Amino acid sequence: MIFKKLVLATAVMSAFCAHAEEPAADPLVLNAGVVSEYRYRGISQSAVKPALQGGADYTAANGLYVGTWLSAINWIHDADPKGQAKGPVEMDIYGGYRGALTEAVSYDIGGLGYYYVGNTLSTVPGAVNANTFEVYLALTAMNFTAKVSDSTTNLFGTINSKGSTYLDLSYTADLGNGLSLVPHYGNQVVAHNSPVSYSDFSLALNKDVGDGIVLSATALGTNFKSKNGMAYTLPQTGGKDLGSTTLVLGVKKNF
Repeated sequence: MIFKKLVLATAVMSAFCAHAEEPAADPLVLNAGVVSEYRYRGISQSAVKPALQGGADYTAANGLYVGTWLSAINWIHDADPKGQAKGPVEMDIYGGYRGALTEAVSYDIGGLGYYYVGNTLSTVPGAVNANTFEVYLALTAMNFTAKVSDSTTNLFGTINSKGSTYLDLSYTADLGNGLSLVPHYGNQVVAHNSPVSYSDFSLALNKDVGDGIVLSATALGTNFKSKNGMAYTLPQTGGKDLGSTTLVLGVKKNF
């Protein structure tokens, strides 16, 4: 899950070459990978099971970018007490613009749609269609990034949750030899549904081993249980705490 959010938050940008004779970076980057568990904002989307993932990003020289990303999921089916709701794939479509305010501060503004093609979550009592759209603004100073997302629709099937916000704070430390360490804190405010608002945290260690391959190990969790006095569970997951602290392993290949 956090593996996913690292892909979205650090999508490849085109850069001017140091020497005119060097070829320009390819603006189109494809990626494919697998994670031991797909977590998003600290909550398991794959019923604590592995998930296949992949996507594509295109970044123009002027800072405009578009992309898409897909992952296997379980949570829509698991949210239905009858186990009949459908929606096994998440497809994200996003686009925006990156630019610089100063030599030290850059920004990223855009929109992100989460589409669960053919999902039937609205048939589950107390839920609405899972499809969600957010707009976001991120500021990066040196290695620190602060990002705010705001939902213009209901949030992931929660009734009357339009206007929900997510604050994402992260720092990327370059350890050398292809290693990076990324601590993260997030705070999800679910509009008009404060009992299910919560915070999440993670610490990711990433290793670029060359040839476009990146390995990751991420310790992450949420305060959902301590804040709300109950674990984050779904009817079809056998009481599993989907927001508990865990370790997620991943491997991604960029093409």
